[in-house]
Amino acid sequence: MAQSDNPLTHLDAQGNARMVDVGDKPSTHRVAVAQGRITMAASTAQLISAGGHKKGDVIAIARIAGIQGAKQTSQLIPLCHPLMLTSVSLDLEVESDSVLVTARCKVNGQTGIEMEALTAVSIACLTIYDMCKAVDKDMQIGEIRLLEKLGGRSGHYRRQEAEG
Repeated sequence: MAQSDNPLTHLDAQGNARMVDVGDKPSTHRVAVAQGRITMAASTAQLISAGGHKKGDVIAIARIAGIQGAKQTSQLIPLCHPLMLTSVSLDLEVESDSVLVTARCKVNGQTGIEMEALTAVSIACLTIYDMCKAVDKDMQIGEIRLLEKLGGRSGHYRRQEAEG
């Protein structure tokens, strides 16, 4: 199979893993927005919301962890390019029985930033789990998905359910 026939860009013509060569691609402004949720007991969500956790401010620490995770994406995911992020922001919304995490990452570069946004969400959710596991081992992380992507050759992507 010729490389151009293979939609999986991280595989060469022989099917071997490779880091995609982006050297000839133009640098463009790129943005990715990802979202995920950690579901928990209502009492755990109330504890987080009230700021009464003995380990500290769960939301603030999860936000910092998500930003740090985005910055470390290329060290966590083997074929990701290291990127010079221009912005990473996380919004964490405590709901009645969950925390909704939304990450927005930006870069001026030659390759996409979706993995950084998805990693930021994942690490923020994992941090919440780690901080609250002593009071709620039944928490569940899920619904991690890309909501929107702007820039690059493939153009603008917006998840249908994100509209509305």
